[in-house]
Amino acid sequence: MDEFELIQEYFVRSGEVAGVSTGIGDDGAVLQPDPGKELIAVMDTLVEGIHFPDATDPFDIGYRVVAVNLSDVAAMGGRPRWMTLALTLPVADEAWIARFAEGLHTAAGEHDLALVGGDTTTGKTLVVSVQIIADIDAGKAIKRCGAQPGDHIYLTGTVGDAAAGLELIVSSQPHAFLSARFLRPDARVAFGQALVGVATAAIDVSDGLFADLGKLLAASSVGGILEIDALPLSSVLRESFDLAAQRRFALSGGDDYELCFTVAPDTALPVGTAVTRIGTVTAGDQIRCHLDGELVPYADSGYLHFQ
Repeated sequence: MDEFELIQEYFVRSGEVAGVSTGIGDDGAVLQPDPGKELIAVMDTLVEGIHFPDATDPFDIGYRVVAVNLSDVAAMGGRPRWMTLALTLPVADEAWIARFAEGLHTAAGEHDLALVGGDTTTGKTLVVSVQIIADIDAGKAIKRCGAQPGDHIYLTGTVGDAAAGLELIVSSQPHAFLSARFLRPDARVAFGQALVGVATAAIDVSDGLFADLGKLLAASSVGGILEIDALPLSSVLRESFDLAAQRRFALSGGDDYELCFTVAPDTALPVGTAVTRIGTVTAGDQIRCHLDGELVPYADSGYLHFQ
């Protein structure tokens, strides 16, 4: 099977797609954003052995590479529209490709996201890159740079699960719930859209809560207080690890793809997704961590892509 047969068999979907004048099969996709809209472009690359363990189910790889990009879109309040795929394969194993494509299209289908182009090639290492184009009403995108002193800091869902799940996968002791939180993250797309006009700033938690909150605060030129004892932890994480490990996973583990966002005091929050207030924006340029009402030292740079 050559490259073009592979694309036609596993990645082309029949039928017209809204906003797509020309899709897969030409030199490039021709897209039609709606009037009064701005486009948001995001892209993530996953490399085998670095961003996911060797021998990960190809369905999970396909699902995850879409979900992590959707999470970036969610943090800005966008509506996912189109995506492109770059896939480097050591071997063109059709069974593997079919399973990967199933995961990719499953994640995309949950958000009416259309694959409109990309590239496939051969290489020594499995590398998967997805770019997503989203749209949003002009001037409405949520950015990292809008937080103000006095704003409340919130977090969706629970944190620490994915990092714990990955640790268990690597140690050959996978846990159904925790490992799934790493392999198939639930991007908060609908909630992110509901935050438009509500949140003053937002970021998705990919490299670790402490580090990612630090990025948001730095972009806004403010500091913050983080209440460690307020961190939302799942009952499964609490039951599976001691308190020190729970907090390590929650603060520095990453890969949860929850949304950390700030809102002005007395702002009504969207309903439908569990959120927890975890701190307050302050003047200054540092995060101060509180535990049981006391100031405690903590420092973590989060996941580093180059070490």
